[in-house]
Amino acid sequence: MGLFATVWDWIWFSFWIFAYIAYLFTLIYIAIDIFRSHDIGGWMKALWILLLVFLPFVTGLVYLIVRGQGMAERSSSRRPEIVEYSDEEVRKVSFANPADEITKAAALRDQGVITDGEFNAIKAKALGEKF
Repeated sequence: MGLFATVWDWIWFSFWIFAYIAYLFTLIYIAIDIFRSHDIGGWMKALWILLLVFLPFVTGLVYLIVRGQGMAERSSSRRPEIVEYSDEEVRKVSFANPADEITKAAALRDQGVITDGEFNAIKAKALGEKF
């Protein structure tokens, strides 16, 4: 017969693969949260990791029950820092200095790379105008 005798065997196999991958992601997320947590000391972190390695299913359940609320709080508290950092990075790479952008666009127009209409659009965008 083959590896999969019926369609249901394939569906059952797919379900278990999905469950295993979800389980691995959960363990990885718990390990990340253990190291991210500032309210537990180094020895307690080492104990959690050891238990996670040797008794993963039980330790995962216990960790989610005992420290699950803290996981959500730590995860949500990092979000504004990430957004603020990415906004700052976008400002750095975008039209940080409109005069430089207009100068570059003028040089491209003078070289014939862009048209006057494209130059005006770049200039309006750099100055924050609607075009």
